[in-house]
Amino acid sequence: MKKLLIVAHAPSENTQLMVEAILKGAQHSDIEQVKTSWIPPLETTPEDVLACDAIILGTTENLGYMSGALKDFFDRCYYPCLEVKQGLPCALYVRAGNDGTGTCRAVESICTGLRWNWIRPPLVCRGGWQSTFLDQCEELGMTMAAGLDVGIY
Repeated sequence: MKKLLIVAHAPSENTQLMVEAILKGAQHSDIEQVKTSWIPPLETTPEDVLACDAIILGTTENLGYMSGALKDFFDRCYYPCLEVKQGLPCALYVRAGNDGTGTCRAVESICTGLRWNWIRPPLVCRGGWQSTFLDQCEELGMTMAAGLDVGIY
């Protein structure tokens, strides 16, 4: 059984819905060999990352940067995971009120330092709330979990 870890900051009702959509996609009935769990960034430990086979990161755009909670996650988990989790398949989604560029750049820079492998470009949900964000998140969760399930990642 492979483990997919979702480390996502969800401070609002809409961002909570986005996490639930990621989980819904990752737990699709056709995906049989992947166990998915969501742990908020402030609660995620290095041991959680060390035990996973892939990771989806989620954050809000805060002043053109990632959330403080996700930054705290990286501050605590970077060095314990640096040498052990090279090549970890990863993905990112951002709930951006503006354009999300600075947020993506910051997270991508840290993940590049960790030598994690992006499975796709970041999903950036820009502007006012749209219900299509949930479909995009569900697809992201399903893509990552299905790839793990069949051994692509």
